[in-house]
Amino acid sequence: MSGELHGEVFPDVPIAFKRWRRQKKIIYTYSSGSVLAQQNLFRTTLSGDLTAYISAFFDTQVGVKTDSESYRKIVAAFSHAPHEFLFISDAMKEIEAAQSVGMQTILCERGSGAASLLRRDEVIHSFDNVFPG
Repeated sequence: MSGELHGEVFPDVPIAFKRWRRQKKIIYTYSSGSVLAQQNLFRTTLSGDLTAYISAFFDTQVGVKTDSESYRKIVAAFSHAPHEFLFISDAMKEIEAAQSVGMQTILCERGSGAASLLRRDEVIHSFDNVFPG
């Protein structure tokens, strides 16, 4: 082992990023990890550098991820209406905050967690069916 750290993403993520790029979708990330940490993670995945697919990185400098004001700030940073954003998260409180400003949302449950209260079509388990081919 070389001792180098690598970012780890689910196998469907690089495939989805490539598909979304072909479809002219714009990808932004919002994490409680710093922008630098996000960039380092996506730059060092086993699938290669994924940062070229990401147009902007947001961290808690815009606010807490469960506060709707944070999502207002993200929307204000671009010339898009809130309903033009699709926010995907594994945290229900983040989903609720994004919905409160008019964003479209999808809850992503990767493991066998508690069943969500959302309709079945608002919950995914991978990115495979988000803007499919």
